[in-house]
Amino acid sequence: MRFAKRLDQVPPYLFAELERKIAAKRREGVDVISLGIGDPDLPTPEHVVRAARDALARAQRVAR
Repeated sequence: MRFAKRLDQVPPYLFAELERKIAAKRREGVDVISLGIGDPDLPTPEHVVRAARDALARAQRVAR
């Protein structure tokens, strides 16, 4: 199958490019925190919600 030449003019998908760069840095041993798009169709994992709730509660106690 051959693709139309005009597809060569379509820029690369931004987040795919970012994921490639992140993967390259990780292979170099760099600890990367990805703030990419994630999985917006999935709920936030419960352990993350719990950790955020606990951190906010601690911050409120300290602020008083």
